[in-house]
Formats: sequence, structure tokens, C-alpha cells
Amino acid sequence: MKYRLLTALLIAGFCRFSPAAAQGSSTDQLPVRGFCIAAPNPEGLDEFIGFIEKDLGPNGINTLILRVDYRYQYNTHPELRSENALTKQQVGRLVQACKKAGIRVIPQVNLLGHQSWASTLGNLLKVYPQFDETPHVELPEKYEWPNDDGLYCKSYCPLHPDVHQVVFDIMDEITAAFETDAFHAGLDEVFYIADDKCPRCGGKDPAELFAGEVTALRNHLAAKGKELWIWGDRLIDGKTTGIGMWEASMNNTYRAIDMIPKDVVICDWHYEQAVPTAPYFAMKGFRILSCPWRKGDVAREQVKSMLFYRSQSPQAMKENYYGVLQTVWTSAENFMDLYYGRKQEQAPERGDQAGCFRDMVDEMKR
Repeated sequence: MKYRLLTALLIAGFCRFSPAAAQGSSTDQLPVRGFCIAAPNPEGLDEFIGFIEKDLGPNGINTLILRVDYRYQYNTHPELRSENALTKQQVGRLVQACKKAGIRVIPQVNLLGHQSWASTLGNLLKVYPQFDETPHVELPEKYEWPNDDGLYCKSYCPLHPDVHQVVFDIMDEITAAFETDAFHAGLDEVFYIADDKCPRCGGKDPAELFAGEVTALRNHLAAKGKELWIWGDRLIDGKTTGIGMWEASMNNTYRAIDMIPKDVVICDWHYEQAVPTAPYFAMKGFRILSCPWRKGDVAREQVKSMLFYRSQSPQAMKENYYGVLQTVWTSAENFMDLYYGRKQEQAPERGDQAGCFRDMVDEMKR
């Protein structure tokens, strides 16, 4: 009942929003104006640095999340390197370009979930199969969704006694390479957790397991003066809100929101509609970013909403409305082609990533 009431109050407040309430807004009212994209390949590094210098910085972007995963030449665990990975020197060039443009750079490595994609196993479980939460689920030759195994992406077992030794090494090395005080751990779309066949996790509370992993990652970073950033979908009740299993949780991890440290930064992604969940996170005490992808009207509404929430909130909660973060779900090279007009979206009816970014920037400036 309390969740239904909260949802009704949030929706009612959102419906009363008027664009006029945000008139006079400027980009300096949003502490974070972010952009999230896959790290470039070495051969695309020069153009990406040019994009930082000519487009991200001049358009007011002050935070860049780079999805690196294992496309870096790790020294602590060279066995996890992907082909065509960035060198430390190449990462250094990215870092210097961001510093010059006034952009904070934050690397991301997907942790817990997203340890496979379709029929391809990710490097962590490929090298360390003992970390697999569901070793009994085999990746099919031809992947389809839905399927009998409920397989979307594999997860590692958060209670395996050796997994954090590897994960912490990776976190420490990548944050040092990027000379940053923050790390993005992903943690989105975790469908495999507390599997009943796992000898360690079977029968345990999914919310407690998820919270335990978030807290372990956060505590390791905090001991070194660094922040943890994560996606927010697993912390939203998908059933009560009606949001469903992708942008919210249907496997009971959502109660973890009351079990994790409040200094974790939440990236709240909603791509088809500007769902007003930001106040929920803000009232729980978290800094929150609203994240669009490919629909310009959604990006504009998220910018206007964030400005409205900041303008109408008491000081204690105002700063929790942290900003907006454009997400890109294609390679850096493909996005460059789209952004500079060398290529068109293959399915324009589903949206336009480059156009969405332009709309977000335009709304921030407006």
C-alpha cells in the first residue's frame, strides 16, 4: 500500500509540472551533464578525442562515462584482456583530453550481471568459469528471447570466495589508469541472482544479495576515496510501479534500496517514457541522474523535470537531483558516424541516438 501511495503522489506531482516552471534555467543548475558511451577502439581514438574537444566540452558536458569492461590492457589480470584493447598510454591521451575540456571521466566495468551477451560468454566467466552463478545454464548456439532458461545475461556469484579478489584488482587498476575518483559498476538487468541451484546463494534473499554486492563494491572504493556509480533499475519495484522487468525489478531486488549506502550515485534510465522515478531515489537520500537514450522528447522531459525538481525541493533534497546522462548503446565508432552524418540509424522508427543527444543539449541550454 505504501508503495502505491508513493507512486501516486509522484505521478500527481509530475503531472502538475509546467515547462514555465523551469524558465530561466541554465546548464549550471544541473551539477552533472553527462554522456555515456563505449570506449573507442585504438584506431578510433583520434576522432573520439576530437569529439571530446569539439563537441562534448563546448556543449556543456562535464562528465563522461566510458564503458571499458575488458578492452583495456590490464596488468593485474592480463588473462582478461579483450582483443584490440586500449593501452595505458592511449587511456592517458583520453584522460588529458577530458581534463583540458573540463570533463570528469568515469570508467565502467559491468559487474554482477551482464557477464554474457546472446551466445557469447564474457571474459570474466570465460577465464573463471567457477564464478558462474548458473553453470547449469548453457549458452545456446542461436540465442532467442524469451527462452526456457530465462537467460538474458549470465551473472557471477556474489558469494564466491574468490570473485572479489579479481574484481577489486580490476576496479583499482582501471580507476588508476583513468586518474579518476569514481567507478561505474553497471549492475543493471540482473536476472540471475539467488539461483536455487547455487550452493552459496540458493534460498537467500535476492535483495540482501544485491545489497551485499553493492555495499562490498562501494566499501572497497570508499576506502580509497572513490565513489560508486550504478544503474538504478534493480532498485525499483517493477510490479507496483507497472514499469516491468527491464527498467525495474521483478525478481525482488528492489528492497535493496533501503540496505545500501546513501553515497552510491544512481543512474536512473528510462528510454521510452520520462518515468518520474527520480523523486523516489532523491527522497531515499541518493544522488540521482535521469538517463535518456534515443528519443529526443524523452530527453527533453527528463531535463525539464530535473530542473523542476531542483527548483521546488528543499536544500537538503535539491542536491540529490544530480543531473542528466545521455546513454549511447552502440560503438563509439558507429556513434561518430551517426553524429557526423556519415550513416543513418538502421531502425529510425525506434529512435535516433545522435538526435537525442542534440535534443538533450539543446534543452539544457534553453
